[in-house]
Formats: sequence, C-alpha cells, structure tokens
Amino acid sequence: MVGARAFSERELLKEFVLRTPGWLTWYTKHDRYSREKLSADLENLRSFYQNRGYLDFSIESTQVSISPDRRDIYITVNFTEGEKYSVSKVELTGNLIAPRPELEKLVQLKPGDVFSRAKLTATTKAIADRLGNEGYAFANANAIPEVDKDKRSVAFNIAVDPGRRVYVRRIDVAGNAKTRDEVIRREMRQLEGAYYDASKIQLSRRRIDRTQYFSEVNVETLPVEGSPDQVDVVYTVKERPTGALLFGIGFSSVEKLAISTSLTQSNVFGTGKFLAFNINSGTVNKVYSLSYLDPYYTVNGVSQGFDVYKRTTNASSLSVGPYATNALGGGIKFGYPVSEVSRIDLGVNFETVNLTVFDTSPLSYLNFVSQFGNHYRYGATTLGWSRDTRDSLITTRSGSFMRASTELAGGDLQYARLGYQHQVYIPLSRDLTLLAGGELGIAGGIGGKPLPFFKNFFAGGPGTVRGYRSFSLGPQDTLGNAVGGNRKATASLELLFPMPGAAQDPSLRLAWFVDGGNVFAQSFAFNDLRYSTGLAFFWSSPFGPLRLSYAQPLNPQSTDHIQKLQFTFGTGF
Repeated sequence: MVGARAFSERELLKEFVLRTPGWLTWYTKHDRYSREKLSADLENLRSFYQNRGYLDFSIESTQVSISPDRRDIYITVNFTEGEKYSVSKVELTGNLIAPRPELEKLVQLKPGDVFSRAKLTATTKAIADRLGNEGYAFANANAIPEVDKDKRSVAFNIAVDPGRRVYVRRIDVAGNAKTRDEVIRREMRQLEGAYYDASKIQLSRRRIDRTQYFSEVNVETLPVEGSPDQVDVVYTVKERPTGALLFGIGFSSVEKLAISTSLTQSNVFGTGKFLAFNINSGTVNKVYSLSYLDPYYTVNGVSQGFDVYKRTTNASSLSVGPYATNALGGGIKFGYPVSEVSRIDLGVNFETVNLTVFDTSPLSYLNFVSQFGNHYRYGATTLGWSRDTRDSLITTRSGSFMRASTELAGGDLQYARLGYQHQVYIPLSRDLTLLAGGELGIAGGIGGKPLPFFKNFFAGGPGTVRGYRSFSLGPQDTLGNAVGGNRKATASLELLFPMPGAAQDPSLRLAWFVDGGNVFAQSFAFNDLRYSTGLAFFWSSPFGPLRLSYAQPLNPQSTDHIQKLQFTFGTGF
C-alpha cells in the first residue's frame, strides 16, 4: 500500500478479500489470485476512503508481479488519499412529487457530517424508490456536488426528475421449468394493470425468494415500445433442487451420536407443497415422522398440514431424573397470514404415551405414576402468533422475531402451557451484529390434575444457558437430578462477528455471549438465576451446521452440573 497516511496498512488490508496465506485460507481460498477479486478489492478500498470523507481519493496504479519460482504473487497499490471533506449543505430541487418534508427525512447526509459516498448513494436510491412507490418507475435523483477546496467542504444539489408515471401492463415469469406459474404469482403483491409500485415489486421478489424453491430471484422493469406510460415486469428465477434423500450422522454434547435419514420434497410436483419423512436415532430421542404442509390451502394464504410421528425418549443419560416415554401421535395444523410479516397458527394434536419410571427415579415421578398410571391418551390444542422481520433466515443481520404460543390439553392429561420468545438483531456496523433474545414460559395442571412432570420446562445447555449441562438447571431431587419446573425465564446477549481471516465468508461466524436464566418450581426467583459468558463458533458446513461454544459460568452453585465445552454437528437435532 503506497500512499497510506490516514490509515494503517493493516486496517486497509481488512477491506481486501485477497490476502496472504493464513490459517483459514485452505478453506476460503482467499490467497488465490484472480483479476476479478483484485478489481472488487480496489473498489472496496475506494469506498473505504470515500465513506470517511476522502472525496478526491484516487488509485494511481496497480502492479502485479510474479516471483522467480512462479509460486507467489506480489501486489502493489499506489494511491492518493486527498483531503478530508465535510458536508456544508444538501438541497433538493426539481419536481419532487412527494411532500418535501417526507423526502428530506430520507437524506442521510446532514450539514457538518463527514462526507460518505455510501450515505449519498443510499439517499438518492431512497428518493428514487419513494417516487417509484407512486408509479414513477424511472425516477432519478442525481447528486450534483459543489466542492470548496479551501474550506474542504462539499455541498450537494440533489436534482429530482420523476419522469412519467407508468402502469404495469404485464408481469412475466421466466426460468421456472418445474415450478408452476401460480406458485410464483401467488407471492406477488404488484398487480397487472395497476400503477407501478417499487415497494410492492421488491416485496414480491423477497416473498418469492423466501419460498426457498429458487437459488436466484431477479426482477427487471422493461419499457413497452410505443407506450411510454406502460412497463412490463419480468421475474427471472433459477430453480434449485427441492427434493433430498439424506443420510446423516450427527454429534452433540446431548445426543452423543445420532444417525438420521430423511426424504424431503418442499415443492412436490412443482405445486409448492411440502412433504417429508424423517428417521432420527439418537441416545436420548428416537423419532419417526411424516409431515405435510400446503402453504396455500386457500387462495388468501391459509396453510394446512398434518404430522404423524412415533417418538421414544430416554432421559436416563441426562442430568434429569431418569424416565422414558414412548409416544405415538398425530395432528393437523392451520396457519393464517395476518400481514406480510405476521401470522396466526392453530393446531390440534392427539397422542398416546406410555411412561416408564425406574427405581432411581425421583419420588415425585413415582407418586405421579402411582396416582395416574403410566398409560395416557390425550388431545392438545395449540394456538400461536408470530411476527418475523428478519432480513435472512441463514445469516441474519437485522430485524426481529417474536412468537407467543399456548397449549391446552385434555383427556388423561390435563394441563396448559404458555410461552413467549423474542429476538432482535441490531446491525452495529458492516461486520458486527448485536443479538438480544429471551424466552418466558409458564405451565400448570388444570381440572384438578397436576402438570405431568415430563411436560415441565428445563434449562441449561445450548439454546438456554450455555456452560451448564443440558437440562440440568432448576429444582433437583435428593440425588441431584434435575426435575424441571413450571416456570422458565432465559435471556441471551450475543455480539456476532465474522471469523478472523474469513470476513467475507458468511458461513463462518463467531459470537461473544452472555446467557442467563433458570427454571422454577412455583414462582420466579431472580436470586436463583444462573449466568455464563463465553465464545461461540458457527459454521454452515456442507455436511450440516456445526455449533461450538465454550462458556464460563459466572455464579455456579455447588449442586450445578458444569459443562464448559458444548457442541452439535450434523442435522436432525
């Protein structure tokens, strides 16, 4: 890096995907030279400077040389930083169409701010998109700079040209060889014959993408020849395999070794319907299940599906009071979209359970079997509301997820369970994301019957409070085994950031976290909360997701079961 004065070479190199060999380059391949990577890195370097006020930054030359043995490449970048500029004024001119105060709120650069190309680009795009929502498909917002080199300041005149208001004549779909047109069109919110609306067109693209039937979804607006007030909208999709026959092996600190097999088709015959058969054999859980879901059982988006399953659970290897259950059940479920981001789910499930207790089981377990037997038939109704505004289901950077649920059971078992889950993702910078989440639960018996102990809440381990053995927190029997509780409260704060040396690879992420929570027998007791902190590693590998965490309990008690290193690898957990 020749010409760097304001920033260190080490800081500038963080903007490059290309790098010298390191401990992860065997996986990322970022130490392998390519002209395309270098061009992208130089553009990243230019953006880095111009986003920090260096309006006149320029790259003078780039030299690429090869070592005599032709095994190494040396790259030299010569550039001029220029002076740092601040913004003196931003003014909107032209035919604004929308109210001026509304457009001024979209301006991200304010007088006195350090110049940022990213904020200027975001401003002009937001203004053009806002006019696009009113039907002006070809609106343009052009930022004209007025540079004062003596004062090192720059003023911008953003000239707004809305163009002509247009209608959508036709919406076409291309690239769907298997998926039926209706499966794609039912996700669209822009209508043919209506005014062009950029927000609805982009919302339609996101909804098509979230079906997960396609690896790529692109949209373009084409003018209609001879009709300046009309456009055609074309969605081009690239279909991905939606059926899979998988054989997997998974490991975790809970299940130890689990073997799973699944036959899944999420787009049966191109209809958008989901069908899956799963077999999962682990130390604790053995599951056989068949699931079906029609996401558009009705034209207005009501979903309908069913589940049939056989599940065997043996808790003897966990830090809980030993017991085993053998359950056979099934149910139907419906979902109703309340809005674009929220929905209500309703389900009815029927289950037959055979319960086995042992000589070493807690006295409360033995008393329950003595009073109510060990064979139960019951039905349960579930009702849930959820709202999901996350920008991605894989590598989330912004948005939130919340869900409230209730379960009401009657028959041989009579109980009620209420739960609430909330997660918020806050982007702190390009690389840092703050995740704050929590979960509350309360349960109890009804009709004069107690809450079945195997319907208790448990905490500890991945997903609740890391650093403590899975399901080990809360009330214990005389042997030190956890028996669960009818109250649950857990929370977590995580700072997500990329893996050093692989910042451009979203499949690798690290997190520093603080967890807290517990389960309780009768009422919440804040003095009984357990806390931990540590580091977590996430890898979306080709063989399944890997999650590894090392946690240090902050206030462990003598009766707690500590497990600092915890992991899961593979699918089916």
